[in-house]
Amino acid sequence: MAVEQVVIGLTAHINNIPFRYSEIDHEVLLERPAPGKWSRKEILGHLIDSAINNLKRFVDVQAQPQPYTIQSYRQDDLVIINRYQDLPLDHLLHVWKSLNQQIVYVISAIPADKLAYQVITSAGEHQTLEWLVIDYLDHMEHHWRQVFGE
Repeated sequence: MAVEQVVIGLTAHINNIPFRYSEIDHEVLLERPAPGKWSRKEILGHLIDSAINNLKRFVDVQAQPQPYTIQSYRQDDLVIINRYQDLPLDHLLHVWKSLNQQIVYVISAIPADKLAYQVITSAGEHQTLEWLVIDYLDHMEHHWRQVFGE
């Protein structure tokens, strides 16, 4: 997969996900499949947190000294602190769409030479900015499969 394919995939999700979420019954959105697991609404919130963190990474990798070390974040804590389960769905969808549209703008403009910039993952693996961009979409699609049962 190339960055151009990520742009196409993200754009498709930006256009489709709000409609698909609107088709889910409100009670179903709030259901947690098991104790300690996120609801469909909280998964959307987690993807907002992912967008916030990855947008910063996509910019910082290009602007800071190499190799860039990825800082992890406390995913479960952010979902709770941001109160995603309690916020209006239309607000969450608007935030998610806006952040991902900005990501599309940023990754579309990454110069080819910068795609090879080195990043060190939180697991200590050496990867590239291109890998990070592709992984972002893969991560998102993993969660969409959870939400929509695909």
